[in-house]
Amino acid sequence: MDTDTIAAISTAMGEAGISIIRVSGPKSISIVDQIYQGKHTLQEALTHTVHYGYIVHPETKERIDEVLVTIMKAPRTFTREDVVEISCHGGLIPVQEVLEAVLSVGARLAEPGEFTKRAFLNGRIDLSQAEAVMDLIRSKTDRAAKIALQQHEGRLSRLVSQLRNEILETLAHLAVNVDYPEYDAEELTGQFIKKRSLEILRKVEELLQTARQGKIYREGIATAIVGRPNVGKSSLMNTLTQENKAIVTDIPGTTRDVIEEYVNVRGIPLRLLDTAGIRETEDVVERIGVERSRQALQQADLILLLLNYAEPLQQEDLRLLQLIEPMTAIVIANKMDLPQQLDLDEVHRLIGDKPLITTSLKEETGIIQLEEAVASLFKMGQVQAMDGTYVSNARHIHLLEKARKSITEVVDGIDAGMPLDMVEIDMKNAWQYLGEVIGDAVAEDLIDQIFSQFCLGK
Repeated sequence: MDTDTIAAISTAMGEAGISIIRVSGPKSISIVDQIYQGKHTLQEALTHTVHYGYIVHPETKERIDEVLVTIMKAPRTFTREDVVEISCHGGLIPVQEVLEAVLSVGARLAEPGEFTKRAFLNGRIDLSQAEAVMDLIRSKTDRAAKIALQQHEGRLSRLVSQLRNEILETLAHLAVNVDYPEYDAEELTGQFIKKRSLEILRKVEELLQTARQGKIYREGIATAIVGRPNVGKSSLMNTLTQENKAIVTDIPGTTRDVIEEYVNVRGIPLRLLDTAGIRETEDVVERIGVERSRQALQQADLILLLLNYAEPLQQEDLRLLQLIEPMTAIVIANKMDLPQQLDLDEVHRLIGDKPLITTSLKEETGIIQLEEAVASLFKMGQVQAMDGTYVSNARHIHLLEKARKSITEVVDGIDAGMPLDMVEIDMKNAWQYLGEVIGDAVAEDLIDQIFSQFCLGK
């Protein structure tokens, strides 16, 4: 890595005003200088300056594109290496030709996430901050973006590092007793260790309390819109997304597959799944769609079950109401702009304490009440994180849970009168697990796996 210079397109492919090719490594400035044509050479340039010119073909010297080249010299860069960013015209052809020119004079194509990986390996950010980069890119709501940005700024890192320091101080007290028992009272040390462990345990549990909300903000709530045909499922999808994502007709069975789309509801990202109407059908294609709908129903975190306000309950409705009984669900009686035929008292009796919302998607009424029901159901905002920090990454949650288990075993071991050298093992395990969160103690293959999930050019 010390001698490699890497390059990649860092903006999305397609037509755009500009595209950016990022180059990082010890030879990045000299490499780009070979294909740059301007008033001055790039090697003469001061750090953090922008230069107007052209990128030319390395052999024919024919101009490829008009560009702005930004020079950033180590260590004040994202990767802590020399970095050059070439801003060229957007579009498939110009950006690809500029990248090929850079690669032809000595750079190699970067692997997915390699720029961020270098920032981590060069000590600019820790592993949790690196993972927050992708969370920020993939965030679906402003709240999710804010949480990712806070993590990228190091809020979670500081909390985890503080917990590790507290464990380290506790281990020091343990080491005195284990190595020099004649100078210490084991009973007093045990009580001190228990008190410190309970304080650490409380802080870990406070972080884990934010995990459910943090994960929702990061990944969204998988929300299946279900109901028998022609009750308004696709209309609900279109109303929430404010787009015509799904075909809406009076013909039953129009939706043949599961349509997926993200929508922001009160800052909560819902991953909406508009499913085919669940009914018995002889149509082969529709039957496949119905089966996929059943699968989506089982995998969803939230069910939005639509009933027809203008019709009595049908057998398909009753089957669906029975199916969602153990699930988190909101029942929606749609088409309230038509004369009422649905017995709402009966529906209340069947669904128990599940919310029941009446809507007219045709007139877009009842949507505010639906959004309020979603926010209330998931109690968003009621769990306040330490220092405003939410744990959202599944890997971090898993490691914090393992750390909690180890610290709990420390407390249980002291209560059971276990020798302190045995208790010390569990305390060290907790320290290790927390270290894996920020990358202080993590295997190389795991690092490779994490960064391989990044987009190319980041």
